Amino acid sequence: MSGRSETVVTTLVIHINRKTKIVATLGPASSSGDIIRELIESGVDMFRLNMSHGTHDVHEKNAHTVREIQKGLGANVSIVVDLQGPKIRIGTFADKSVTLLPGAKFRLDLDASPGNVTRVYLPHPEIIGSLEQGSEILLDDGKLKLKVVDNDGNSVETIVMDGGSLSNRKGVSVPGVILPISAITDKDQIDAGILNEIDADWLAVSFVQTADDIVLARNIVGPNIGILAKIEKPSAVSNIDSIVKAADAIIVARGDLGVEMPFESIPRVQKMLVDTARTHNKPCIVATQMLESMVSCHRPTRAEVSDVAHAVLEGADAVMLSAETASGKYPAEAVRTMAKVVTQTECDQAGFRSTRDTSGIDPVANAVSMITEMNSIRAIVVFTESGRSANVIAAARPNTNIIALTTSQRTARKLCMSWGITSIVIDEIFWFSQMLQIVQKTLTQNLDIKDGEKVIIVAGLPFRERGHMNFIHIYEVDKALADRDNGS
Repeated sequence: MSGRSETVVTTLVIHINRKTKIVATLGPASSSGDIIRELIESGVDMFRLNMSHGTHDVHEKNAHTVREIQKGLGANVSIVVDLQGPKIRIGTFADKSVTLLPGAKFRLDLDASPGNVTRVYLPHPEIIGSLEQGSEILLDDGKLKLKVVDNDGNSVETIVMDGGSLSNRKGVSVPGVILPISAITDKDQIDAGILNEIDADWLAVSFVQTADDIVLARNIVGPNIGILAKIEKPSAVSNIDSIVKAADAIIVARGDLGVEMPFESIPRVQKMLVDTARTHNKPCIVATQMLESMVSCHRPTRAEVSDVAHAVLEGADAVMLSAETASGKYPAEAVRTMAKVVTQTECDQAGFRSTRDTSGIDPVANAVSMITEMNSIRAIVVFTESGRSANVIAAARPNTNIIALTTSQRTARKLCMSWGITSIVIDEIFWFSQMLQIVQKTLTQNLDIKDGEKVIIVAGLPFRERGHMNFIHIYEVDKALADRDNGS
């Protein structure tokens, strides 16, 4: 390529005034083209395909519909494939269910025959081998609690602490124990195979325990797919620094996390996880039951509104809808409600940056953020290839728009879940004059920018050398120059 760049591929700027992004799960309630279009226009920045439900054909159809609609709208929308992970379940009962009474003995063993009120099959010898006297076992999403009193290697004897009804194939959780199982199952490896077919941007890994799980996922999908670590086990919380360093982003998956940890600790853990991700310049999604009542009702509860607002105030990059959009009665209304709450919270949020600890934030990003506060800066324009520079700037939470310019379509889409970033695909840059011309063209095409307004340009020099951010330039927009370059 020679000469100055002539093309700027613009993006539809629908949600540029909202900094916190919205993730929506696709499912039976949101699989039509009309609904997907309405979801994007209502505020969705990223779609989640939940591999715990649905077939590959259904997920591929939904993904292709998303790509067709976003292309027609000129919008960047991200897609994440969410793996089921190693869901541990007990076997079956002869009478389909039993009632366990507090204080009763109950055995988990390797006998595949149907269980009864005294025992049940646990088809995981590696888990039985890892349980020690005093270990707690939770069944059916924490509704029942057992305490291990003995382990002979083939079975574990327990005492029922919290009893109740227990039926076939209910889930098993073991808080506080790092289980000797991989976060990537055989099913997950098959499911990950659709990533390229559907042109996905992210892979979410469930039940992560250590950074090794992220390394394994990276080896499976390669360097171009972003890895999202779902934090839903106490062991992941304990290893959070190494996990965040290995992953590209995290999800605070409060459903399973709330089963395996004391529920009263979840708010504190959520805030710590959000802060840790931000310190490492990695995006963080807060998920689970954010507007749960809107599965069946067209209005949220006051508590749900406060929950979403608190996630915004804590600095989450994105908030996620699950059943609300996948199977609920009001998928688009749930998105619009989420967008309203987020937007209003951000508008009401005075002095956001001054309330945040910026000690771990990149000094260049902090400097850029401080410049925007001391000057009338219309936008921050970041040139980035991998997306890292844009995420570094976003971590400082500046008080203006962040426009990420990249030559990579995938990078542009991956940045859709990052706080405050609007991503636009451009041609490759070779010279400084090209950079200024593209900034002019981008801003006049995508922002209602006025003549003489100032922007900050952030880049790495020399061009085409990745991995550094060493250039900050305050630039005054000249619309006459932009009109001339556009041939007006």
